[in-house]
Amino acid sequence: MRSATSAPVVVGTGAVTLADVVAVARRDAAVAIGDDARAAVAASRRTIDALAGDPTPHYGISTGFGALATTYIAADRRTQLQQSLVRSHAAGSGPEVEREVIRALMLLRLSTLLTGRTGVRLETAETYAAILNAGITPVVREYGSLGCSGDLAPLAHCALTLMGEGTVHDAAGELLPAADALAAAGIAPVLLAEKEGLALINGTDGMLGMLALAIDDLRLLLTTADITAAMSVEALLGTDAAFADDLAALRPQHGQRAAAANLRALLEGSAIVASHRGPECTRVQDAYSLRCAPQVHGAARDTLDHASVVAERELAAAVDNPVVTVDGRVESNGNFHGAPVGYVLDFLAIVVADVASMSERRTDRMLDPARSNGLPAFLAHDAGVDSGLMIAQYTAAGIVSELKRLAVPASVDSIPSSAMQEDHVSMGWAAARKLRTGIDGLTRVLAIEAMTAARALDLRAPLRPAAATGAVLARIRESVAGPGSDRHLSPEIEHVVDAVRTGALRAAAGAVVTDVQ
Repeated sequence: MRSATSAPVVVGTGAVTLADVVAVARRDAAVAIGDDARAAVAASRRTIDALAGDPTPHYGISTGFGALATTYIAADRRTQLQQSLVRSHAAGSGPEVEREVIRALMLLRLSTLLTGRTGVRLETAETYAAILNAGITPVVREYGSLGCSGDLAPLAHCALTLMGEGTVHDAAGELLPAADALAAAGIAPVLLAEKEGLALINGTDGMLGMLALAIDDLRLLLTTADITAAMSVEALLGTDAAFADDLAALRPQHGQRAAAANLRALLEGSAIVASHRGPECTRVQDAYSLRCAPQVHGAARDTLDHASVVAERELAAAVDNPVVTVDGRVESNGNFHGAPVGYVLDFLAIVVADVASMSERRTDRMLDPARSNGLPAFLAHDAGVDSGLMIAQYTAAGIVSELKRLAVPASVDSIPSSAMQEDHVSMGWAAARKLRTGIDGLTRVLAIEAMTAARALDLRAPLRPAAATGAVLARIRESVAGPGSDRHLSPEIEHVVDAVRTGALRAAAGAVVTDVQ
């Protein structure tokens, strides 16, 4: 249900923000229609109404769609045309898509409708907003979008709800017919007019919504990766010397400098690091998975920044075809093609795989007595009798292997459709779906590293970790016991996964190092 602390998101003719998408999708913030949008929608609808009476065919208003764009449709059949479009395009298959994705998608479609560039009626946009505010979530299926002309099938499932058809979940999560859910919420179904069916389904909103949510997730996870790396540096008796700011400044990559700053701050005051800083330490340099963490995590941050720029531009877009221009023309275009979004979704899948791969290598190093600088094999209480965290590393390794497969780009794989009218598609929806799986995998790999490093830090006693990493260790110990004989590991892993996903580990470090980024 709606969070009492989430202020309403006002949707006008301009762009919603990434924070707006997260608020509506994840915190059930209400939406309100801005006065500027009301005026713009009314003005563009007058343009559509004028063209509807023109005997000259106009695509999407008085013609069929796609390969049927040259077929003229008489005025008395145009409502049927729009309704048929939605029904036929709601052809998804497979598991249900997550509620937060559907809410993000619906907010973004509403935002485009309210730019005044699509020609829908104001009452249609108002009903769309009312469905969001009532907490009604259309059932959208996993498969069906090629990412061009936008996310047709997912958006059509949402448009079907607007018509009072199809199946939905109500605010309590109950599955029921859309007509019943609308009636219970006091919402009248919409009888679509000219152009409206097309305007409701022709956009990149699904892939863009998932990109916005992924950006929110990765901002947390990349900071968490710095935290787990700092814990591993301590656990492995690594050095913080390689993270010096003057060294990072020699390579002016913004993300690298930020990650190095995080690592220095997180390790500040570490008695473990200080214990081997003197001339008696003969190790020249650490393995790459420790020493190069700022380079990899930093490159990931820079890629995330690029993805955020692309997302913010797309949030300001009016994606429809045809579109009502500012000077009143109605023009066909290709803005629905998802390539800009699809590319960065694939870039982020690469980031996820590589950050997770480096994390897993640090985990493995802590379990190997030949490389762990004095830690017991597999961090076991009684090696031989006990296996310690051996198979936790297997789990991380299996996830990383899967993430490498998911890093194969979807956006290079086009498949033609619509009788070769749509002969090049973006596959942006597929890129977004695999990225969501990848983010879940990265969350789990980082959790396993954190759990492993926590046990290793306990085994370094009486030497104490830094204040920040020590706070993270203490947070883990709230739900996961310290070193000891073998026990059921899966529940412990899930406890730490939850602490990573909810931001509890980052919050623990942030309570000590307030400027951790």
